Amino acid sequence: MKKTIYMASLLGLMLTASCTDFLDNSPRGVLDEEQLVTPQNVDGFVTAAYSALGNDHYDTPFSLWPYGNVRSDDAYKGGSGTNDIQDFHFFEISNNIRPDFGELDALWYQHYVGISRCNKALKALEQLNESQYPLKQQRIGEMKFIRGHFYFMLKILYRNIPYITEDIPAEQYSSISNTDLNNEELWEAIAKNFEDAAALLPETQTQVGRANKTAAYAYLAKVRLYQAYTQDENYNVTGVNQQHMQQVIEATGQVLGKASLEPDFANNFLPGQYENGPESIFSIQFSKDDGTLYGRLNYGDVLSLPQGLGCCDFHKPSQNLMNAYKTTANGLPMFDSFNNTDLDYHALDNNNVDPRLYHTVALPGLPWKYDPEYTYVEAWNRSPSTYGYTASLKENVPVGCNCTVNIDPFYGNAKNRIQIRYADVLLMRAEALIETGQQDQALPLINQVRNRAANSTGLISGYATNTNISPYINGQNCTWTQDFARQALRWERRLEFAMEGSRFFDLVRWGIADEVMNTYYAGEKSKRAYYNDAYFDRNKEEYCPIPLAQINFSQGVYHQNPGY
Repeated sequence: MKKTIYMASLLGLMLTASCTDFLDNSPRGVLDEEQLVTPQNVDGFVTAAYSALGNDHYDTPFSLWPYGNVRSDDAYKGGSGTNDIQDFHFFEISNNIRPDFGELDALWYQHYVGISRCNKALKALEQLNESQYPLKQQRIGEMKFIRGHFYFMLKILYRNIPYITEDIPAEQYSSISNTDLNNEELWEAIAKNFEDAAALLPETQTQVGRANKTAAYAYLAKVRLYQAYTQDENYNVTGVNQQHMQQVIEATGQVLGKASLEPDFANNFLPGQYENGPESIFSIQFSKDDGTLYGRLNYGDVLSLPQGLGCCDFHKPSQNLMNAYKTTANGLPMFDSFNNTDLDYHALDNNNVDPRLYHTVALPGLPWKYDPEYTYVEAWNRSPSTYGYTASLKENVPVGCNCTVNIDPFYGNAKNRIQIRYADVLLMRAEALIETGQQDQALPLINQVRNRAANSTGLISGYATNTNISPYINGQNCTWTQDFARQALRWERRLEFAMEGSRFFDLVRWGIADEVMNTYYAGEKSKRAYYNDAYFDRNKEEYCPIPLAQINFSQGVYHQNPGY
């Protein structure tokens, strides 16, 4: 059983409610703050906020796999067919995305539940003085960190969102529009959470799972990186803000040396002793055997287990993603030709590949999660004629792991979900250096990630005989210009973080979502019929629509995003 912060579960999240309603109401089963604002009990509010980090559901996953992966060129939806959670299918093909989707409303709701809990905790903490409660400032930092996290997630999903803090009286909630702050102002407000957290949090925490100063600076860097790509009201990227890129460099500089890459890429995605490892800067904590019925399991990712091992064969790596792992004879990506021919799992040795392929994509005939006793086979796939024969490895666990619980028909697991890892910090810093014309300084950072990938063959050496990856060497295997460095960085992000929920949001941030997705659709139509009508509409589908239920509850105070 993990040594972590145990968090109470939130029930009944699927009830539709307005942002105003749930920001003003206490969670069920939780005492009013007036009863809890004592030095002895205030941490109950804090624990409730931490609890919200893992209170997602398979159709409202905080891993954002339908929105960051299936919505991109990295993954197919999977399941029994296109009608299985059909709303996710519409995101997959960028067609018929509507404001009345229940999944969008529930996802909005759950994020604001988390924000509400942070705000209630902050209000309670402000009522105490430090002589009464010595951890006051540290806990305030933790709550601002978590609140910033929820707002960041909402921002990349919906773009235009109401921003409500603990200082705003409840009677004013109904007057706060989702467009009161413009794009720059909203990013600045979110960044302030992490700036405050970084100032208040300690370097280390005695309890696993609590945010620390390093996590705050890493998340601040992520916010500044997104903020740096300026957008007009129609989501066109209008420039790169050099000041914000410099802030990325400064924030990541506070993290360098405070964490490290795992020696093997695989360790980030294994349970037990590998969790909360040196690369994990902040992780969502899950558990079992903790006194609750099933434990705090990762319900958001339960659908991705292959049908042959349980249920339900969703979230399947795309052929395009597999092809992206192919490498040239000198170990570099095949930037322009990677998708000319398909990587065939029947004949893997016909191509050189980046080793990260085998840690990300389950392929028939190879061990499942490195276990030679369990071979991933074609029969484990639920709808192969529609979605093919791959499966996602990172969020899944080995068969027989004591972290697994049968919650029929699902098999949940208690493996932590890493929210930010050190590789992300290195690549964010590299990106900022490239965009400020300092690409030579970015080169060793990208190569750190590539060299780690090259060394990540210990668990796959028995079957991965075609791995070939090399660092970039200016003047030998590449010419390291700013344009080439930008291409290399973006490719590296795709391979390093594939199936971790970030791909689509990277494409939007860079302003290339329409170009990449429509090229992807054109190539997929001959392979999968359900892509025949797929088309990405620029200036609309970069963001989700504001849920219709929220607009109705606000009585017109909220405004719909363009195009919906």
